[in-house]
Amino acid sequence: MALLRLESIETGYRGAPVLKQISLSVIEGHVATLVGSNGAGKTTILRAISGIIYLYSGSIFFEDVRIDKKAAHEIVRLGVAHIPQGRQLFPKMTVEENLAMGAYTERAWQRQAEGVEHVYSLFPRLRERRVQLAGTLSGGEQQMLAIGRGLMSSPRILLCDEPSLGLAPMLVSKIFGAIEQINKGGITILLVEQNVRLALAIAHRGFVLENGRIAFEGSRNELIDDPRVKKAYLGG
Repeated sequence: MALLRLESIETGYRGAPVLKQISLSVIEGHVATLVGSNGAGKTTILRAISGIIYLYSGSIFFEDVRIDKKAAHEIVRLGVAHIPQGRQLFPKMTVEENLAMGAYTERAWQRQAEGVEHVYSLFPRLRERRVQLAGTLSGGEQQMLAIGRGLMSSPRILLCDEPSLGLAPMLVSKIFGAIEQINKGGITILLVEQNVRLALAIAHRGFVLENGRIAFEGSRNELIDDPRVKKAYLGG
């Protein structure tokens, strides 16, 4: 069953279109990935889903509820969490204060202690840094905290925008291991990622964007074996 569905959406910035007739579905319990060159529209799709920008046309459904007319805070309440590119933490607040900010909904606030323990079980390093200011963390620790803050809202789907950006390979492996673990715990993932090989390794399905349109899509194995993907993104 599709947890998230986009139907012919078009949007952009200041009247200039970025996305053109985008339609896709994300199956509940799956990891789906959006790949493509810089400027293809991947981040714009996540912003449209989470209500940061509005559509020119088309519709977005979360389960059977249309969400493209809803405010961002209402979309969070429905179970959509967005981990933005660049992390966008509160740098002068501690790790624990940043996590508390993620417990936005009433249900999440009531289960805040449980949520914090879950985050620390995924990222033990954050427990060691719990009273440290977020702005003083390493890049990898900040990415862990950004994901953890998103998890604090008890989401059903996690929108992850470039989680490997600027990280050393060892840290990238840890972050992606955590994303896999989150998915195995029952949370659906929509992943935007520059490392196409790594993204497809954990995805059930992928969508390739070119110039604001979905050029082609398929299962992980279909895309890995597709000569167009190999040539453009996998170095083959």
